[in-house]
Amino acid sequence: MKRHLNLLLVLCLCAFLIAGGISPAFSQQKNRSGQYASIKEYQKAMGKKISRFNEAPQLAKLVEQGKLPSVEKRLPQEPAVVEPVEEIGEYGGTWRRSLLGVSDSMGYKYLVYDPIVRWSREGLKVIPNVAERWRVLDGGKTYVFYIRKGIKWSDGQPFTADDIMFWYNDILLNKDITPVFPAWLRVGDTPCKVEKIDDYTVRFSFKDVYALFLENLAFQGEVFAPAHYLKQFHPKYTSAEKLEAEAKRLGFQSWVQLFAQKNSYFLEPDRPVISAWKVTRAFPGDPMIAERNPYYWKVDTEGNQLPYIDRILCSLSSNPEVVLMKALNGEIDMQFRHLGSSDFTLLLSNRDKGNYRVLKAVFPGIAAATYFNMNCKDQVLRKIFEDRRFRIALSLAIDRNTINQLFYNGLLKPLQATSVSYDPMWTKEIGESYIEYNPGQANKMLDSMGLTKRDKDGYRLRPDGKPLELTIEVYDNTDVYDLVASFWSKVGIKTVVKSEERSLWTVRVTGGEHQVAGYAVEGLLWQIDPGRYVPLSEFTYWAPLYGLWYATQGKSGEKPPQEILRLIELYEKFASTPSEKARTLIGRDILRVHSRNLWMIGILGELPRPLVVNNNFRNVPADVFDDYRMQCEGKLNPEQFFIKSSK
Repeated sequence: MKRHLNLLLVLCLCAFLIAGGISPAFSQQKNRSGQYASIKEYQKAMGKKISRFNEAPQLAKLVEQGKLPSVEKRLPQEPAVVEPVEEIGEYGGTWRRSLLGVSDSMGYKYLVYDPIVRWSREGLKVIPNVAERWRVLDGGKTYVFYIRKGIKWSDGQPFTADDIMFWYNDILLNKDITPVFPAWLRVGDTPCKVEKIDDYTVRFSFKDVYALFLENLAFQGEVFAPAHYLKQFHPKYTSAEKLEAEAKRLGFQSWVQLFAQKNSYFLEPDRPVISAWKVTRAFPGDPMIAERNPYYWKVDTEGNQLPYIDRILCSLSSNPEVVLMKALNGEIDMQFRHLGSSDFTLLLSNRDKGNYRVLKAVFPGIAAATYFNMNCKDQVLRKIFEDRRFRIALSLAIDRNTINQLFYNGLLKPLQATSVSYDPMWTKEIGESYIEYNPGQANKMLDSMGLTKRDKDGYRLRPDGKPLELTIEVYDNTDVYDLVASFWSKVGIKTVVKSEERSLWTVRVTGGEHQVAGYAVEGLLWQIDPGRYVPLSEFTYWAPLYGLWYATQGKSGEKPPQEILRLIELYEKFASTPSEKARTLIGRDILRVHSRNLWMIGILGELPRPLVVNNNFRNVPADVFDDYRMQCEGKLNPEQFFIKSSK
């Protein structure tokens, strides 16, 4: 009976996923962007007027008491207009979530995603946000941003171009605070230049064309900081002696650590923000609490100041299993962080009791892959790795369907490590190269390399007569890689899996100390964080020393061979091509190079994870992406989520 029940649950799960589809599409919306740049734009598009503003009852009381200016004075001249996914919301309530502590900051930061420009709610379009509009000049070398006039920080102080210039001059260019200038703000080895034109206009200038700058701005986050608050912790504006004394008093080693603390909107309740909520109680306090920002600068389509929800409460959990238990008990209102695909069946079976629904958050990448180290220190093994036939053979030796059924209930797609089907640069030919299970062909290819000699146990020998043994180093998904190792062993490549603590794994892999690494591969939007596909830094796990060579302009690492240099050249051309259509073709060429070479072997991709949503928690799209470059929940305009009353 129990076996039949489990089978029924699995079948229900498959039907649930198939019926809902995996494509994140928000059919309820009229505006694909989810947000209008201004009231004027909304009125022009919809033919409807916003003639008055409303506010949360708790704020209205403060206005009546003379403790807060009127909503009209708190909003900017032209508020951004957010279109709710389902309906106009209700004010009030607490959004309950659960995080793992101070190191889990992104679980909150995604919810307060409000950079200078942002991702549209649907699709991958960059739309206005803090900047009401922008101009691209000099063929893509210069970007001028026009800041929304009248935005205020959460303490009521005006937000101006000075807050961007403080970030640039006093944080970015200060080598104590920022020892290495961020790569995404450079073209080649030349940093960008930021200039103030007037109080609400700034200019970013680059040496050469930077076609991906807007996309990187939407991904990388804030390029501003509250100058009026942070100057008191900066030695340019406050004496170094005073700052060092204050740092010592608070237990920091230097003013730099003090400044970092005071500039963290996750850890420092006193820091002003322009986001929908502001932390009022930080971890390690349990729970962490964030309250609505009374000066938030967005409204809905009826003029109601956002956010709808009063506060966010993040309880502390010791591990993901505790998060799952809280979800099952109905103690989480909306969350997919720390919930895995293996939790679907249990969550679905308990949804009535827990008073929640289960939606899907899809990771648009490769959930498991292997990275062959082209800089392997074992020269005999390195020569074997460099032979394309070896990599193809080991891809053919993997039974992806068995892994899919055993660990993922068959929910993933067998894919090569060449992005995913949501990517306009992806094609079926590129994404499904050498993914069939064909151990016979794998053996033939390994034999064709001359790896025909075997030991008494049937394992192949290297050209130097030693056993051909591989180690896959991982810090997660050990069971998946154990099965991969067993498939490789079946074609005569003796393979073991070594599980390591994450920081040790990172040190070893970025230092080129590994043979094979096991890890995920980013897919959609790989081009704005291209390190997995193009060796631009030591975080290219299949060629860390080639990446280091590029990052240090040849001062460290190893110079890549011609084929990999060509990959770098293609990406540089991609990043400097203004035409999106032309970039798509170049990006496809990059993916095609990977499809042919398999420096990374993809196993399974497009992983759905459960998104638990309380039945009273509304305006959540049916399907979403779980991707850090799209800022996860931040892409969905969390300020328009609301808790529906039972009245």
